[in-house]
Amino acid sequence: MLTVGTVSRGQVTVCPENTARAMGSGALEVFATPALVALAEQTCWTGIQPDLEPGQGTVGTRLDLQHTAPTPLGMTVYCESTLTEIDGRSLTFSVKLWDDKGPVGEGTHQRVIIFSDRFQAKADSKRDA
Repeated sequence: MLTVGTVSRGQVTVCPENTARAMGSGALEVFATPALVALAEQTCWTGIQPDLEPGQGTVGTRLDLQHTAPTPLGMTVYCESTLTEIDGRSLTFSVKLWDDKGPVGEGTHQRVIIFSDRFQAKADSKRDA
C-alpha cells in the first residue's frame, strides 16, 4: 500500500558513459543533467514499485529539477526521494541529490500509476496503425 512519506534512495558513480560529453548534453567530463534526471526518476519509481498491485507500474509525467553543481568522474551521486502526495493515480515526490562534497540538485517529480500491459499495448498501437 502506498504511503505518503515513503523514502527511497539510489546512487550512481560518475563514469565515462554518464558524462555530459557522452550523453550529448555538453562537452565536459562531469555528471550529465540527463543522468541526474534518470537517477531521480529511477529512485522514485523503484522505491514504490513493491507497494503497487500486480501488473501495475508508474510512468513519469512531470519533472522540475535543478542541477546545481558539477560532479566529476569517479565520484558518487546520491538521490533521496520522498512520496509527498497521492491524488488518485497521481503521485508527487520531492527529490534531493548530492555527492560527497554537497548538494548537486533538487526538485519535484510526478508519476502516474498505470496498468503496464494496457499502457504498452497503447504505445505499440501507435507503431502498428
